[in-house]
Amino acid sequence: MKAGEVLILSGPPGSGKTTTAQALAIQAGSPKVHLHADDFWHYIKNGAIAPYLPEAHKQNGVVVDVLARVAEGYARGGYFVVLDGIIGPWFLEPFKGLDVPLHYAVLRPPLETAIRRCRDRGGETLTDPEAITALHQQFSSLGELERHVLSTAGLDREQMLEEVIAALQRGAFRLSP
Repeated sequence: MKAGEVLILSGPPGSGKTTTAQALAIQAGSPKVHLHADDFWHYIKNGAIAPYLPEAHKQNGVVVDVLARVAEGYARGGYFVVLDGIIGPWFLEPFKGLDVPLHYAVLRPPLETAIRRCRDRGGETLTDPEAITALHQQFSSLGELERHVLSTAGLDREQMLEEVIAALQRGAFRLSP
């Protein structure tokens, strides 16, 4: 994990994005920043639309543009940036224009695991099995980006972290400029 680079750690709800991102951010080595994408949606206090709804398209575009600029700012400042969130291929365009090395990793758990994790964590997180299933399906076939997928079936937290680090070291998640 090199300073000046950005990792987008994505996947459906309940895939372990935030847990893995937090663990990556405290690893020894270069200075690191953890950007939690959900926070950027929560910054909208009046007029917020649930990001998984079709009518949130314009709002989501604004949030993703801001995320891309913030990630680039930290990377240019000498940090390795771990951005975790539901950043599907449909949101990658603003990131592809960044002038910093970019990695894209998609954590893909079995659907049952994702639903259980979301239900168990509670709070203000998404727990509706239908919405989780729909988002899971959107990450089920990524075409040319399929090589950026890490199946998390059978992996515990530590194993998932080790797999992500190893793939980053190999350049397996690097997006072409």
